[in-house]
Amino acid sequence: MSSITYSNLILKKRESRINGGSHLQYNGLRAIETVKLTANSASCKPKAVKCGRIRAMASPAVSAPKRETDPKKRVVITGMGLVSVFGSDIDNFYNKLLEGQSGISLIDSFDASNYSVRFAGQIRDFSSEGYIDGKNDRRLDNCWRYCLVAGKRALDDANLGRQVLETMDKTRIGVLVGSGMGGLKVFSDGVETLLQRGYKKISPFFIPYSITNMGSALLAIETGLMGPNYSISTACATANHSLCAAANHIRRGDADIMVAGGTEAGVTAATVGGFIACRALSQRNDDYEKASRPWDTNRDGFVVGEGSGILVMESLEHALKRGANIIAEYLGGAVTCDAHHMTDPRPDGLGVSSCITKGLLDARISPEEVNYINAHATSTLAGDLAEVNAIKKVFKDTSEIKMNGTKSIIGHGLGAAGGIEAIATIKAIKTGWLHPTINQYELEPQVTIDTVPNVKKQHEVNVGISNSFGFGGHNSVVVFAPYKP
Repeated sequence: MSSITYSNLILKKRESRINGGSHLQYNGLRAIETVKLTANSASCKPKAVKCGRIRAMASPAVSAPKRETDPKKRVVITGMGLVSVFGSDIDNFYNKLLEGQSGISLIDSFDASNYSVRFAGQIRDFSSEGYIDGKNDRRLDNCWRYCLVAGKRALDDANLGRQVLETMDKTRIGVLVGSGMGGLKVFSDGVETLLQRGYKKISPFFIPYSITNMGSALLAIETGLMGPNYSISTACATANHSLCAAANHIRRGDADIMVAGGTEAGVTAATVGGFIACRALSQRNDDYEKASRPWDTNRDGFVVGEGSGILVMESLEHALKRGANIIAEYLGGAVTCDAHHMTDPRPDGLGVSSCITKGLLDARISPEEVNYINAHATSTLAGDLAEVNAIKKVFKDTSEIKMNGTKSIIGHGLGAAGGIEAIATIKAIKTGWLHPTINQYELEPQVTIDTVPNVKKQHEVNVGISNSFGFGGHNSVVVFAPYKP
């Protein structure tokens, strides 16, 4: 039997039974009963719950492998761009996070007066001036408008504007920007036209501006980048999946630079209505700025957000040759699947804990080196505790770890969340300040990690990880650290 030994965790390739313990069973996103698992159980007991068999067992701590030294395989961050509820300036965005200023407001992008949830992290006063020409701007779904602005701002931040790009080999620069749902407003409008006026009146842009690959495609078309180009769509894990895949293209030598992240325009009638139907959203219409409450005992669901977060990822060798400003280093990442349920987290937490462990393996670091976690922390009853319990499995000593939740401030950006939160993680590394997790009034007793409640905290980040998990059981983790030559 082969196995991977790593710090305090062994993941065996031949899987075994789950050890005894109490676990919660979930209906939708809400806990409904506690289920006792016996040591001899071959799988999780409730009929509706099927858990793959994985054994996690204690092992003496071992030294982490040495970090990658080959400059062709080291991946660094040389540019960042975003569109957020706080605008497109990254410093302003992070300052708002540090202040703990809520970005949640009442929806006015569509008539939500009859909806049971009438608030979101809606982007207002968005301007694409200087980034998208007027004719295209009028046709595009907001999902792609956010992508183009964030992507071009990231390239500018990396000193890769149009004139510089003209001097470079564009076949060595790729784009990988994912979206959980694509151009939903264009899609909804097209369906409405079909039903009310017939197929002959459907816009020719209906299909192209709806499909999820169009962010990567349009950004490449606008900039002439001819390297690896596609999109990933794994719900709320999308952006982290994209970052992991982009880094691997660089490590394999497929590209010198990858422009990667996520984009989403999630505040639409269909999206909000759909999440209401899932019973996933907070219902605090009269107290919406305090609606997202990660790890609080009175949390009642997440808040829909939107935006785009994109990184310029580059091989260290290439970045040094062109004299790029190196912001941080991407050490590694991982993706796994719960293989359990469409919306519920796996009760034993092994999908998430194994993803974190594999991410640390890929990054070549030990759990003891991590002292900051930007958590997924959506403010759902089941998800918040499932994530914390998984973290505790990997990090036996959490006394030095700080953990916060960006979604408490800006809402859940869905497919864009990981990209926006990667930027927040990198800003924490650069500034030495962690933004607070706001709206924490009564912390769950099981949460013994410092969640930076309500007030920012100074903290020198040694290694930071950012978690993203999506419907379908998709798990993704990315690992960042200060760049050290």
